[in-house]
Amino acid sequence: MHFSDLFRFWSNISSRYFLVAGLAFLLFYVIIRKIVKDKKIQKKFPETKEYLREIGYSVTTTCIFAIVPWVLIKHPAILPHTTLYQNITDYGWIWFILAFPVMFLMHDTYFYWTHRMMHHPRLFKHFHLVHHKSTNPSPWAAYAFHPLEAVVEAGIFVVFLFTIPMHKLHFFLFFLMSIIYNVYGHLGWELYPKGFSKHWLGKWINTSVNHNQHHQYFKGNYGLYFLIWDRIMGTVRSDYDKRYDEVKNLK
Repeated sequence: MHFSDLFRFWSNISSRYFLVAGLAFLLFYVIIRKIVKDKKIQKKFPETKEYLREIGYSVTTTCIFAIVPWVLIKHPAILPHTTLYQNITDYGWIWFILAFPVMFLMHDTYFYWTHRMMHHPRLFKHFHLVHHKSTNPSPWAAYAFHPLEAVVEAGIFVVFLFTIPMHKLHFFLFFLMSIIYNVYGHLGWELYPKGFSKHWLGKWINTSVNHNQHHQYFKGNYGLYFLIWDRIMGTVRSDYDKRYDEVKNLK
């Protein structure tokens, strides 16, 4: 284990975060702000100090996210017990491709239940309150976690690494797609079309409106990519469809 490896992990994770969140923020909150401001889910824009708070906690999160793979992948006593493999041909291209929907379903399940756990009154202020200080989230809120929550969020990497065969490209591509969707969820604008929340497929997909409601009201809408668990457990907010329609009908 070398600190150069830790720095490499951190630079990869932080650059991905700053690129995706930064571009989203630059586009919606600066370049086309005047054009799309009337379509914002919550009309008010956060104050500059809120952006800075989110960025500060996000930097801490990227550091924690880097430590976990550094320890698990680079520690010679741990690596042999993981499911990490080197050659795509070891498990074939079919598994390489099928692994992605499996990872999304696993992550969504992990996120839903750990998320609900962190909303328990005894845990909320210690784990999740920092993230919920963004009641009107911006793209920078995507990684704005308390260090304890960042550890919980990093747990999905551990789950992957000890359950299903993982190639290094799985991690790179999956977490790139994950942060893109996470930034969309905190964007402040809805990108899916009108009527999507009631569509036969769309009603199972998490949206920016759905997650924005979670930040605004703190209850309901606990999913990450999907609404599968929210619908099974009856935790989709009753006013979600109405709010979605209101947002998409704004001019």
